[in-house]
Amino acid sequence: MNKKQAFIAQARPILEQTYPDSCCSLDFEKPHELLIATQLAAQCTDARVNLVTPALFKRYPTIDAFAEAEQSELEGYIHSTGFFRNKAKNIIGCCKMLRDQFGGKVPDTMEELTSLPGVGRKTANIILGDVYGLPSVVVDTHCIRLSNRMGLTKQKDPVKIEMELRKIVPKDYQTKFCHTLVFHGRAFCKAQRPDCEHCPINELCPKIMTKKK
Repeated sequence: MNKKQAFIAQARPILEQTYPDSCCSLDFEKPHELLIATQLAAQCTDARVNLVTPALFKRYPTIDAFAEAEQSELEGYIHSTGFFRNKAKNIIGCCKMLRDQFGGKVPDTMEELTSLPGVGRKTANIILGDVYGLPSVVVDTHCIRLSNRMGLTKQKDPVKIEMELRKIVPKDYQTKFCHTLVFHGRAFCKAQRPDCEHCPINELCPKIMTKKK
């Protein structure tokens, strides 16, 4: 076990106790709903998306409904999430592919998921982890910031960070770890003013230990 793996092992029980309910913050009931919600969350807060999706999923309750949607009408439902024209186009194209090429089901492999319009590795990893329970590393802004502060990586590129974290975070903890980073990033390890004094893992964090020297 190297130093990074040891840090994860020591921080895990503390973080699990601090954030026992850490999970995906996007509301969904069906796999395709999470797929669409995640696309809407690009350059938008999860809270805003959760305000939009109840009416959206009521109007378009199935993959077929989204595939047959009029883009202008769909844009009206998702306007407040930003970049609504491109998102609407991708959602319709994505659902047409799900209907025509994947039998109306959300696929469970990275290769297939990233073949869908508007779906990159981040979205694919969310689906793999939260829908199918597979090992997944979701690299969002919280993950980038915290994994660098914690000394787990020096990379800024999301794909490189994902690959490094896959090597040091146990497979059974990867999805939970990434959700926990979101909760921790909001509660303590904020971008501008991190509350290091009250951070539950401050005795382990390289950022704090460096200051003490």
